[in-house]
Amino acid sequence: MRSGSSRMSKMFATFALLAALTLTGTLQAADSGVNLNTATQEELLALPGIGPSKAKAIIDYRNAHPFKSVEEVKNVRGIGDHMFESLKGKLSVGPVASSGGPAH
Repeated sequence: MRSGSSRMSKMFATFALLAALTLTGTLQAADSGVNLNTATQEELLALPGIGPSKAKAIIDYRNAHPFKSVEEVKNVRGIGDHMFESLKGKLSVGPVASSGGPAH
């Protein structure tokens, strides 16, 4: 009976480890940062130092020039090197949101 209990403990430990690794990967993916190309005003407002006018400036900038790198956010009026340093780990750049229209 002991070998069955030991085997069950090993199976449980393996399952717990796999669950923990899966959860860690999911959290890291969810914590990849606010996508500058798709973020809503509300998502931008949640960032430290970003108020309504800077959120609008980010959205206006990306509508004219979609972000290709996180560093480009420094091109937005009001976001300098100091603010960028506090934001860079919280930002990401992904695909531009589709407008639903045909590509030309």
